[in-house]
Amino acid sequence: MKRVVRVTPLPNYRLTVEFDDGVSGTVDLSGDLYGEVFEPLRDEALFCQASTDEYGAVAWPNGADIAPDALYLEITGGAPPDRVGAQARDETTSKPRR
Repeated sequence: MKRVVRVTPLPNYRLTVEFDDGVSGTVDLSGDLYGEVFEPLRDEALFCQASTDEYGAVAWPNGADIAPDALYLEITGGAPPDRVGAQARDETTSKPRR
């Protein structure tokens, strides 16, 4: 699993995120801040308190967090490299033998 090593809050509910493998990018969360946990992040003062937690996720003081895999997918548009091999193995082993 990838870990976020640096997160920088930006205006308009965006985050610049850097992963332990050097991949980095910007994620726009402006359309995702709804629900009991994420709606309070519409307060930009709270949103700007984003940090990384001990698991490599992006987290906020109110308990909201975003899994690093979800952010990695958003930035790269694909599966994290350590999952690509596992998916290929799963597909190979799940096919019936003839």
